[in-house]
Amino acid sequence: MKVYEALRHTTWECKYHVVFVPKCRRKVLYGQIRQELGKVFRELAEQKESEIEEGHLMKDHVHILISVPPKYSVAQVMGYLKGKSAIHIARVYAGRRRNFVGHFWARGYWVSTVGKNEAAVRRYIQEQEKEDQRLEQMTWRRFERLPITINRFERFTLFQASGSAGGF
Repeated sequence: MKVYEALRHTTWECKYHVVFVPKCRRKVLYGQIRQELGKVFRELAEQKESEIEEGHLMKDHVHILISVPPKYSVAQVMGYLKGKSAIHIARVYAGRRRNFVGHFWARGYWVSTVGKNEAAVRRYIQEQEKEDQRLEQMTWRRFERLPITINRFERFTLFQASGSAGGF
């Protein structure tokens, strides 16, 4: 039997798959920050009576499976998580690197309800890094054969024009 969460007058199961990125999708989530942010996100979620059930930090984005009680909206919890974690990053790392000055996270995020396919979402989050590496290798192999030097926009245009499904 499935165990549901409960508040005083409510029994609930509200789980969301959320993806968000650093400003300008900079590749800055590595090393010490990567190790520390997992703990920071879990503590912040706990303060909003939420629980991060699964999470994965990539170099340029974050995937989390989060359980949020119905008394909070996803927007409230995500605003809190992103805002407080950005403050933490600025306080801890601002003196070391110039890149952490200003806003750290991009404004928006992507969210989807989990529903009955929770196991599939968990597996997707866990295997995300392998999939990103595979796609990156395919992309680089394809463009290594090009005889000319092109910029990122032209590469994207050529990639789309060649009929590849899904883009990068």
